[in-house]
Amino acid sequence: MPVLDLFRLEGKRALITGGTRGLGLEMARALAEAGASVLLTGSNPENLTQAEATLRAGGHDVTSLRADLSQPEEAERLGALVLREHPPVDILINNVGGRRINTPTEDLALEDWRRILDLNLTQAFILTKCLGGAMIPRRWGRIINLASINAFWPGKAMRGRAYETSKGALTMFTKALAADWAVHGITVNAIAPGPFLTDANRRWIGERPEFEGEVAAGIPMGRWGRPAEIGPLALYLASEASSFMTGSVLVLDGGKLLW
Repeated sequence: MPVLDLFRLEGKRALITGGTRGLGLEMARALAEAGASVLLTGSNPENLTQAEATLRAGGHDVTSLRADLSQPEEAERLGALVLREHPPVDILINNVGGRRINTPTEDLALEDWRRILDLNLTQAFILTKCLGGAMIPRRWGRIINLASINAFWPGKAMRGRAYETSKGALTMFTKALAADWAVHGITVNAIAPGPFLTDANRRWIGERPEFEGEVAAGIPMGRWGRPAEIGPLALYLASEASSFMTGSVLVLDGGKLLW
């Protein structure tokens, strides 16, 4: 088989959570361009509509599904809906996550701690259990979790540490599940992005403009990542090209962790 054919995804269906903007949208675009039909989730109806229209304009097969995955019950509802109305899902990208707060640990409320863990970890467990579990009888599947370099490195300017904790747990969940499900023909890998110019980070930069340069100075490549740069890596992990890779956490950070 020609090597480029290994990256083709015709006949595959992919679900990308948080797929309406930034890294999620770029991963959805990459998989759609490779021939996959794509299911996008998001909590904002306007963003969902815009993302669906953007991908459809490129001739891609895309369906949007509204869900606020910060709530575990919403993850359960989404999983059941997808199994009922949009089966089968061959590729699951657990992209939803975030920090959203910057409260020191000593001041962090229990409800905020739980909310960040639910956002970054619990919903990924629920969807993987539901949609990944349905891959087992078919003996083929790809699960990609979006971790972070903060799974390995506590950011100097970050506070609260719920984010790092949840991403670290997601990383080990990736490895443990990869070991369990390899026998079923399902690969489970993670991408650990460094600083990317997502909408969320642009908001941080807007509040503190010097932040952009300070972060870039700590990256060997001297710049933040562009969201489109994650698409090819997601495609590799979603395709037959990565058939002998499982349990890996691939760092995409411009060399940030080297320093």
